[in-house]
This record gives sequence, C-alpha cells and structure tokens, in this order.
Amino acid sequence: MSSNNVCNTDTSSAAFQPFLFCWTMIRAEDPKDFPQLQNDTFLRAARGEETQHVPVWCMRQAGRYLPEFRESRAGKDFFETCRSPEACCELTLQPLRRFPFDAAIIFSDILVVPQAMGMDVQMVAGKGPTFPEPLKEPEDLQRLRVKVDVDKELGYVFKAITLTRHNLEGKVPLIGFTGAPWTLMSYMIEGGGSTTHAKAKRWLYRHPEASHMLLRMLTDVIVEYLLGQVAAGAQALQVFESHAGILGPVEFKEFSLPYLRDIARRVKDKLKEAGQDVPMIAFAKDAHYALEDLSQSHYEVVGLDWTIDPRSARERTGGKISLQGNMDPCALYAPKDRISETVKKMLEGFGTRGYIANLGHGLYPDMDPENVGAFVEAVHQHSKQMIKQM
Repeated sequence: MSSNNVCNTDTSSAAFQPFLFCWTMIRAEDPKDFPQLQNDTFLRAARGEETQHVPVWCMRQAGRYLPEFRESRAGKDFFETCRSPEACCELTLQPLRRFPFDAAIIFSDILVVPQAMGMDVQMVAGKGPTFPEPLKEPEDLQRLRVKVDVDKELGYVFKAITLTRHNLEGKVPLIGFTGAPWTLMSYMIEGGGSTTHAKAKRWLYRHPEASHMLLRMLTDVIVEYLLGQVAAGAQALQVFESHAGILGPVEFKEFSLPYLRDIARRVKDKLKEAGQDVPMIAFAKDAHYALEDLSQSHYEVVGLDWTIDPRSARERTGGKISLQGNMDPCALYAPKDRISETVKKMLEGFGTRGYIANLGHGLYPDMDPENVGAFVEAVHQHSKQMIKQM
C-alpha cells in the first residue's frame, strides 16, 4: 500500500474555508479496515431515525459546475476516466472538499452495465452517450452476454468504491448506484438520449416478450453489480429510473415496477444472509402516478423530482418510507437569499424526520458553486432551527 498527499488549497471563497481539508490518498485494494464513520446523519434519515439536522447531498455533485472537475477531466475520455479507480476517487472527493455534504456518491455512469453486457458505448462531445450499434430487433439480444462476470467486467467500479471509502476517512457515507432496467433498456435501443423514446417503446408494444427478456437480463446483472458495490464498501445504494416518466401508469407497472422491486428484494435477501443492512433509494423521475407503489417496493427511500408537492408525497406514502428531494435544480440560479427561502419552504413541506434534502435532478454544468454551497448551508441551518423548535 502506497500513498500520495492530496490537499485542497483553494482559498478563493471564504464561504468554503471551514470545510477545506487535506488527506493522504491511500492506495487501497481490499475492502477492509475502513475508517469509522463520523457522520451517519444520511443513513439515520434513510432509516427514518431522529437526526440533529436534515442531511443533504446532490445528484451530480461531482460534476462540471466545479472548475476543479473540469480541470481534472480536460482532454480525457469519459469512460476511460470511469475505468480509473484513482480518477473516480478524486472526482468523488472534490465536492466534499468544498461543501459539507452529508453523503458522497461514487463517480461512475449508469451505462457501464450495458458495456459489461458487451455493448459499445461512447461519450461523444456535444451529443452525449452514443451506442454505435444499438439493439434494433429481438434477434439482437443474442449479441449480449447472458452471464456477466461483474468482478471481471465492473471490477474497476468496485476498486474505485474501496479506494474512495478509505480516502473519505469516515467523514460521510458513500453511495453506490445503478441505472434501472427500463432506463438502461431505453438507452440500449435508442442508441443514446431521446425525447420520445419511441424506438424503445416500440419494443414494449411490438415485442413484449423480448422486452421482458432484456429487462430480466439487466436485472440479473444489476443485482450482482449492486451486491459487488456493497462488498467493496458502498454504504447505501440508489437505483436511477431516469426514464420512468416516459411510461404511462400501465406500462410502468408492467415494464418497470416489477424489476425495481425484484432488484431491491434480491439485494436485501442476499445482504440479510450476510448480516448486512444497506438502505436503498429508488429514484423514478416523473413517475408521479407510481408514488404509492414505489413506497411499497422494499426501498427505504423514494427520491422525488421537483414536480411533486412535498406534503402530497408525505400523505400518499403514508409515512412508510423516507423521502429524498426535491428542489428544482434551476432554483440554484436565484440569489442566495431566495435559495434560502426556497429551501425553508421545502423543509416545511417535507418535515425533518425521514427526509434527505436533494435536488429534483442533477446539478447543471453552468451553476455557480457558491450557490450550491448556499443550498447546503440553508438545509443545515433551517433544519437545525426547526428541530430545536419541535
């Protein structure tokens, strides 16, 4: 085991000063002897337990809005970066040097799963993720690996998690993640991003049996992938069903919900055998119609986008689960005092118990880091006051 000194010396913003820290970059391979967790607020909130403040983190908190992220990524292929444990560790830690987030999420991408199944995926500048040879007909399923050795194909993610877990030094928990089957299926058929997802939905209506076959294949890989992440050191797991809103209620219940439930049930059953308890989060963007179903799908937390009213979400989920979200990311373009007001209203809507503050989707590249800091500070400040007054 060797180490390199990694230190943040940026003093450009006084607001960041209390949260700067320096550590030794540990070259760790084995998921053992992890530092003791110092801030378990996120995990406690996920389980619905009392906390001293509402925990907060952001989707895409390791992203292009940070100048140090852009500098680290400059001139480098995206997926090559994903395959470098050291690079993923560094990118995961960057936002923690600036902001007092209550959780870190490993830097990776949901499309590493289709890659592991044998598909070529490239990140094309100005276009985004691209599949040169997408799935066009059911016969194309034969091109996919039916049995995936996740340790071989995705071991670089596991190494990144282990390395990052050590280098977090117990400051906050580390979240692992995956894309959900329907969302991955959509990318694999569309060949990239889409506004209509017409090609993928064509499969659902014209080839339902082949669609279910693909969704089952993805589910099997995802289950093993998530279990590997926990074995590597992930302390929580989030499943991104980013394209849920493209489906209607009937299609969601057939082509998404059963697989989301199967993933949570199978992962939890395996972890229970090992005496482990890792909270899981389901984030089904724009699936307003499915909130009741999602709250009964074996996940401790349901993530919400910004189009759902917090009080309505509490009522509809009946207090059975914790909730995560859901400030409109674009609210971060507002002045800092307006951000604080928006956060306060959000906290009043959700309440402080069984709640994890987040955005309703990820941070955008052109956002001001100082406004992100204002968001985090407002969550902590207002929630502490609200809890004291209870």
